[in-house]
Amino acid sequence: MSKPLPTSAAFEIDGRKIGPGHPPYVIAEMSGNHNGDLDRALRLIDAAHEAGADAIKLQTYRPDTITIDHDGPGFRIEGGLWAGKTLYELYEWAHTPWAWHATLFAHARSRGIACFSSPFDTTAIELLRSLNAPAYKIASFELIDLPLIRFAAASGKPLILSTGLGDFAEIAEAAATVRGEGVPFALLHCTSGYPTPAAEADLATIPHLASSFGIPIGLSDHTLGTAVATAAVALGACIIEKHMTLARADGGPDAAFSLEPAEMARLVEDVRTAWDAIGTAGYDVKPSEGAGRDFRRSLYAVVDIAAGTSFDASNVRSIRPGGGLAPKYLPLVMTRRAARDIRRGEPLGWEMLGV
Repeated sequence: MSKPLPTSAAFEIDGRKIGPGHPPYVIAEMSGNHNGDLDRALRLIDAAHEAGADAIKLQTYRPDTITIDHDGPGFRIEGGLWAGKTLYELYEWAHTPWAWHATLFAHARSRGIACFSSPFDTTAIELLRSLNAPAYKIASFELIDLPLIRFAAASGKPLILSTGLGDFAEIAEAAATVRGEGVPFALLHCTSGYPTPAAEADLATIPHLASSFGIPIGLSDHTLGTAVATAAVALGACIIEKHMTLARADGGPDAAFSLEPAEMARLVEDVRTAWDAIGTAGYDVKPSEGAGRDFRRSLYAVVDIAAGTSFDASNVRSIRPGGGLAPKYLPLVMTRRAARDIRRGEPLGWEMLGV
């Protein structure tokens, strides 16, 4: 029997609330952009913090825990950024050495930025558990690995699952697996193209996932630039995950579709501005509108009008400012006479209308 669900869809990572009603949670994905250099990895953490990201995310695997060293059918990549490499060669190049993890976690904590990771097997989860990782991220390609998801969820920590490549039934199976452990979780809509054309982002999936699962939904974004992620927030995305590098020109496994530090800072600003702009549905006058209502159109005398004179288009018009009767009353006014002398520039009021 499934354990009871949390009472609120929103949850926390390191004290930061995530979900509807809270600013979007921005995750800077380091991935393999450290280029095998621990100092570069530390500088990436610093850059993510300075850009305003809420978290830095690693990937925890060894080449031998994610594949085997083999060149048979299916093991060599054809096309794309990594064409020609075997899977083993790619993961050997891109992996984050396990010996670095304690240093990276400690450095992130010292800078006040959350640090967690995507584990790719149970030994990775055990390592991350020993480092008190505050959450786990399940990568798109592991969405169908239900035993891995169950093992991660058994830690009791929140999970974030990317949906790339998954159909709705597979997403639902993964979600049900997490629900069975009773831990809070979120789904990240994702198109697993590297990079992803904006036209394939299908952001309309975000509100559909939210209504289907009743949990926070975000976006793991592999498009170029920041526009798609910003648009996702307007559609309800509570989490934005984006790859980050110190400089694309330095190369690296994911550099081509990663943001540089200034771009990450712009992303953080843009998505939070988008969230602020959503506001609430309503038609009240906003403080920034100030005295705007005073300058809407209304009915005014545009010449001096003697008492008893009929109102017509020559002496009454709908003009700015807004001190007179609303323009919708103009047809009625045209059937009346002036009840008193009215000077040019006076706003019309009901007491001025005679029979």
